[in-house]
Amino acid sequence: MDSSKLGSVPEEEQHRKESNKPVVSAFASLPDRRPTKSSEKYSPLDWSGFFDREEDVCIPDSNDVFHLYMAGTEGPVVFCLHGGGYSGLSFALSASKIKEKARVVAMDLRGHGKSSTENDLDLSIETMCNDVFAVLKALYGDSPPAIVLVGHSMGGSVAVHIAAKKTLRSLAGLVVVDVVEGTAMASLVHMQKILSGRMQHFSSIEKAIEWSVRGGSLRNIDSARVSIPTTLKYDDSKNCYVYRARLEETEQYWKGWYEGLSEKFLSSPVPKLLLLAGTDRLDRALTIGQMQGKFQMVVVRHTGHAIQEDVPDEFATLIINFISRNRIGPHGVEIPGLARPKPAQAQGQSPAQTKS
Repeated sequence: MDSSKLGSVPEEEQHRKESNKPVVSAFASLPDRRPTKSSEKYSPLDWSGFFDREEDVCIPDSNDVFHLYMAGTEGPVVFCLHGGGYSGLSFALSASKIKEKARVVAMDLRGHGKSSTENDLDLSIETMCNDVFAVLKALYGDSPPAIVLVGHSMGGSVAVHIAAKKTLRSLAGLVVVDVVEGTAMASLVHMQKILSGRMQHFSSIEKAIEWSVRGGSLRNIDSARVSIPTTLKYDDSKNCYVYRARLEETEQYWKGWYEGLSEKFLSSPVPKLLLLAGTDRLDRALTIGQMQGKFQMVVVRHTGHAIQEDVPDEFATLIINFISRNRIGPHGVEIPGLARPKPAQAQGQSPAQTKS
């Protein structure tokens, strides 16, 4: 089994000290450090070079605040859910390309990035699905645009569960990135060892970025420079950086992320794309489903587990092509020759005239 796929099955967190305080930048309380020659190559890159804006969404009747990165102004919404231990900035480089054809929203899930919740350790699949529904409701009310859910690893599981519920009426497509039920379930027995075997403390953000690239968890330096900083927090007591998400404390939820995932994926009543980083063995259900043409599958070569980070241009092209081939517009599937009547037409013309 390819160990590169195991490094992000579950991944990092920390409780906010005071939930009534505004959400602050991950860099807000970090000590000033003069850049060294060796650190320049791994210096952080700001998200604003890739996304257009960021936004905090406060969930009514709770102290939960979810952080979003957004880009683009037209087309369907590509709603991105990162893997465990990553953040919404995992999609930064690919978002800068996708936004030319669609809108992009990348969410920091519970216990990750700049999001703050009443219980950052509750990474149950139901809770995370409810979080996404709540954010979509807060953003779009009862009239959401066409949405293409894109989920990587743990986020892929959340995306599949949301799609399988069949309650998101504007859902127009589902893209799952490098997660297959059989491989994921088999990896869970190794996860605690993998998590504890990682480097746990970093003297600087640059060192964490360097470690992620040299260690092979990410293969694209520029993406790591954008995404890694918000996966960390500064621990004053240890005088170093540690992981933001405490994944090792969420083991009780891991099985629920992936159990039954293949059948749920196949039952989702929308166009589906499965992106794999290697020749993962499909289980029986997925093999039959692929033979029956129930979903599109692409094996992306020369990449690690985080396809969207390692080859962002290729990933963006795959997403844009998926939207195009399934004719997904801002309001859903667009059928050639079927024009949407304008409001003025509906009032000034007869039913026969408005049919075409």
